[in-house]
Amino acid sequence: MTEPDDANRPDGTVPASSDASEPDRPDESVAPSGDLARSPGTDRFAATVAELTGDGVDPGRRRHLLRRLVEQLRRRGVTELFRPSAAMRWLVAAVADVAPYIPIRDRDTLRSHHPGLTDEELAERLIRNASRVSAGIGAAGGGISAIQWAATPTLLSAPVLLAAETVAVVAVELKLVGELHQVYGVPVPGSGTERAINMIHSWANQRGVNPVVPGVGVGAVLGTAARRELGELLLRRFGRNLTTLGPFLTGAAVASYLNRRATRALADRVRADLRTQRRALGLMHPPPPPAIGP
Repeated sequence: MTEPDDANRPDGTVPASSDASEPDRPDESVAPSGDLARSPGTDRFAATVAELTGDGVDPGRRRHLLRRLVEQLRRRGVTELFRPSAAMRWLVAAVADVAPYIPIRDRDTLRSHHPGLTDEELAERLIRNASRVSAGIGAAGGGISAIQWAATPTLLSAPVLLAAETVAVVAVELKLVGELHQVYGVPVPGSGTERAINMIHSWANQRGVNPVVPGVGVGAVLGTAARRELGELLLRRFGRNLTTLGPFLTGAAVASYLNRRATRALADRVRADLRTQRRALGLMHPPPPPAIGP
């Protein structure tokens, strides 16, 4: 029997709703940039991605959300996804603009959802659940692809499905990165888009955000060099998701396994770095001496 997900709603996700629903808005002082920010469907697109990151979403709902995401991406046009350089720019814009909408639970909320766990046990629980979610997204994408194989897949539908899965899995991992920082007592600095940018840096470098080092700011992460580096990472993810297009249900099985493994590997590296940071911060800021009794 498959062990159920631990977190029952509320789990920090946008509640299940129609396409017209809107997620909590990020800090309006720094508006999202890129194609999504100019699109009237940004909120609905971001809400779908945010709900896909939840660890309490059942498989049927996840397939429905992924189909919805595919349709939302299809309305934005798919021609750019056929050219690697354009696809890279598109993926960077999508991740950068959706990231501020990803719900990150703070330390107290995480503890209320998972009572009685030590920090290490809580981190392990979050990693396990996130790995299951990314595996579930891969399985959902493979299931949709299997239906397409039965009805002759089209060249137009395949890139959109791969893009949807890529954005969704990266969003799951960004949420995990943010919540691991909360667990280890070094929350990602900033709010709204600034915090999202720091999470993207952490995800891309597979390291924790150092709270001692000043933030790089919006301009740096959206600069040419940083966009290119991020785009190359996302394009590799996009290519890895080609396994989703395997015939029948082979794509679902392989994509599920690869997504789970990649999410776990990323989390283990970030977690190890956060442990080191916490030890260093503990040395820099030792706890106060115990009070002397009367």
